[in-house]
Amino acid sequence: MKKRTAEVVMAAAIVAVLVAAEAAMGLRIDVRSGTSKCVKEEMHVNSMTIGKYSVVNPIIHLPPPISHKITARVTSPLGQYYHYAVDTDHGNFAFTAAEKGEYKICFWAAQHIPPATVSVDFEWKSGYATIDWSKIAKRRQIQGVEFELRKMFDTVLTIHDEMFFLRERGEEMQALTRSTNTKMATFSFLSLLVCMSVAALQIWHLKKFFEHKKLV
Repeated sequence: MKKRTAEVVMAAAIVAVLVAAEAAMGLRIDVRSGTSKCVKEEMHVNSMTIGKYSVVNPIIHLPPPISHKITARVTSPLGQYYHYAVDTDHGNFAFTAAEKGEYKICFWAAQHIPPATVSVDFEWKSGYATIDWSKIAKRRQIQGVEFELRKMFDTVLTIHDEMFFLRERGEEMQALTRSTNTKMATFSFLSLLVCMSVAALQIWHLKKFFEHKKLV
């Protein structure tokens, strides 16, 4: 029994790590002054997301120089702003996705002479990765197997939602493929019809030409 429980706990931990790895994004972005760079994340409806960013200070123990101020903007697939900050060196955001699609965060560095490169440390979490399990365990005093099973349950729910999301995307792609095939078939038929019409017109023209020259 203990061995079985240990296996369940281990499976839960492995699944949790895999899901969290897929749902969390941490990276460093280099932005040249006068340019911008964007990061996109595919999300579905009601998916919770949190993120934070900070400019890497090239001068330790001193405030960042003016050249290392950025503008940050988070937008939805329909262009709605979820976060907007100007002339900042750090920030964070959190929201629940209202529509599915690609959400985008862009960092823009102002024009500066001489040109400078601004490095931005960026972390973006969504879905399962946004849950702070240490706080939940402390607040509810959940211990041992019960805590791991709770994590596994939430992981299963997340995977379930992701499967539905992927199935919807698959259905959309199939519909797009069918629509494209229909359009291609229609275009091919029209092309064949035009070619046959042109060929018939050429034959008729040649026949009239030869009759006019009394060759036939």
